[in-house]
Amino acid sequence: MNRFAAALIAVAFVVLSLAGAGPASAHATVIATDPADNATLSEAPARVSATFNETMQPAFAAMTVVGPDGNLWSTGAPQVQDAVVAVELRPLGPTGTYTVNYRATSADGHVVTGSWKFELTVAGTGTPGPSAAPLAPPPQPGDDLPVWPFIVGACVAVGAGAWWAARRRT
Repeated sequence: MNRFAAALIAVAFVVLSLAGAGPASAHATVIATDPADNATLSEAPARVSATFNETMQPAFAAMTVVGPDGNLWSTGAPQVQDAVVAVELRPLGPTGTYTVNYRATSADGHVVTGSWKFELTVAGTGTPGPSAAPLAPPPQPGDDLPVWPFIVGACVAVGAGAWWAARRRT
C-alpha cells in the first residue's frame, strides 16, 4: 500500500508541475524592418528587409510585397543573411499602402510568419507583377497544440510504471 501511495504522490507531483507550464516564448521575433512598420515614404525603396533576434535558415524563406492594387511588387527569391531576410522590389507604382508578408524558419526550426506595412505617397512608374496569392492563412487563436494530452500521457506512463514496479516486487 505504501508503494501505491508513493506512486500516487509521484503522479500528483508530475501533474502539478506540468499544470503551470505554458507555451515556450523563445521563438524568433522581428526586431527591425526596413522600411519601418507604418513608414510614410515619398520615394520607393529598392528592397525590403526584416531583421530577427536570431539567425534564420535560408531554406523555405518567403517574402512578398503586395501593393494597394493587389499585385506583387517584390521580385526574385528572398535572400537570407544571418538574421536578415530581404527581397528586392520592382520600381513601385501606385500610391497607397504596401504590405510586406514574410515566412521564415528560425535556427531552432520554428516557422515565423508576419507582415508589416508602409505607405508610398508619390506614385512611381513601375509595372506590377502578377496578382498576389497569400503565403499562408494567418494563424488563429488556439492553433497551437493543446498541452493536456501530454500531461495525461505522462501521468498514465508514470502511474503504469509505478504500478508495474509495485506488482513486480510482490
